[in-house]
This record gives sequence, C-alpha cells and structure tokens, in this order.
Amino acid sequence: MTNSQAEIVTPRASRYLQQLCKHFAHKLPVTFDPAAGKISFSIGDCDLRADDERLQLKLSAPDGSQLTQLKDVVIRHLVRFAFREDLAVVWKEA
Repeated sequence: MTNSQAEIVTPRASRYLQQLCKHFAHKLPVTFDPAAGKISFSIGDCDLRADDERLQLKLSAPDGSQLTQLKDVVIRHLVRFAFREDLAVVWKEA
C-alpha cells in the first residue's frame, strides 16, 4: 500500500468533509459525521478529519499510480466545493 496525507487550513473543514462524503455516497461506500469520514473508492480509501481550523485527508491505495489518481479525484471535487476559497493543498507521502 502507498499512502499520502494533506492538511488544508480552512474554517469550513467540517462543511467540506460532509459535502465530499455526501457527494460520493451516491455511488460508493461512505461513513461520516461532522468531524470524520471515510470514502472507499475502488482504487483506495480516503479518510477525512475536520476541526475548527483544518481538514485532514489521508489516502491509501495499492500502488503509486492509483494513489495519484485518487489524489486527483478527491482534490478536483474539493476545489469545486470550495470555489470561494483558494485552498492550499500540499501532499506528504507517508
């Protein structure tokens, strides 16, 4: 398994966590509450945590190619939901 994580500073972390989870719940296994969530994609998993100041994303996938694809899917959707903000996303390989 390959892993990556990002910490995104935003006062709307819980809102974005819930939007992402609700969006993907139409087609994928998802569990969430206002502070934590998990989205199970066919190519890997996305674990989310939110507090008053930040959204934490932890991704895991079987290989680097799938991890890159998973990052792209998650961030594209997050940026679309957070169009009023200029989110800074820096991934750290774990």
